[in-house]
Amino acid sequence: MAFLSSRRKRARLAPELDDHDLGRLLKSLLATTRTGTIATTDLCVAQMSRLLDQEPGDWDRRTHRIGVLADYLTDSHLPRSWAAREPRNASALLLNAWTQLARARSQGRPDDTADATDICLRAAELAPEDPTPWVALLGVARLQRWEQSQVFGVWNEVLVRDRWNREAYLSMLGYLTPEESGSRMQVLEFVDALRARMPANAPCAATELTAQVFQYQSVLDRGGFEALVARNHWSHAMAADALDRVVQTWAQPGFLRHAKALADLNVLAYALMAADRRREARPVFEALGVTVTAWPWRAGGDPLEEFDQAQRRATAGM
Repeated sequence: MAFLSSRRKRARLAPELDDHDLGRLLKSLLATTRTGTIATTDLCVAQMSRLLDQEPGDWDRRTHRIGVLADYLTDSHLPRSWAAREPRNASALLLNAWTQLARARSQGRPDDTADATDICLRAAELAPEDPTPWVALLGVARLQRWEQSQVFGVWNEVLVRDRWNREAYLSMLGYLTPEESGSRMQVLEFVDALRARMPANAPCAATELTAQVFQYQSVLDRGGFEALVARNHWSHAMAADALDRVVQTWAQPGFLRHAKALADLNVLAYALMAADRRREARPVFEALGVTVTAWPWRAGGDPLEEFDQAQRRATAGM
């Protein structure tokens, strides 16, 4: 097993996951913007446009790429500059709106998305078959705490275009939590309804397990005695069943094919280790290699350190 080697590579945060074209673009954007030449914006725009025009109709991949680019470019002028240059380019508008959302979310300033709604709607008008403007608008609605009827209206627009959009399901899951605009009962109903009709390897397959991790981490956040016995969460029927349903299949080569499959495997590895199911976590860590996502590992501290320690515990004694 590669991760048992004494020369094991160091774990790394890789927002692009296994999307090598996206990873190369992120590196190129960093190198290009450092040059400071007059043609920098033109070159960066051409590179982003070329990537986002690849694989038309693969909405799962498009959602992943735009979301990663938006997070990467929160402090950059590029999305706004591109949208200003090409006001009828749906990709340019969408990246601009999504970057506003990512920046406002990271800074806790929902008012910074004041014109994001209009931008999303313009992008949706220019590309009526594309679900990603509606996915971005769902994020804006969640940040601005829209009424549930409005949020579900946006949600339905996504589903009409992309039935199992991962980002949309996770966004709705977050919106329906008690910490935002819903309740524990609404979360349970949402997950139950999804599980009843979702293909086992759909892009949104991790929604149920993510809900369990949310609940587990909320117990940890309370501190005190509850945090000390938080591991008991994974012995409850719903949490244990959520793990049992996926632990034998997700790590199998080719079972999960969507763009964020490695992110979902990070969630599974985290949950298995939290449940002290180390033997079952080993093949998941093997499938992950060195690719780490900040969430859910950051709940315990530095995500790379938390991942590395969990990986070592999973393989101890082998």
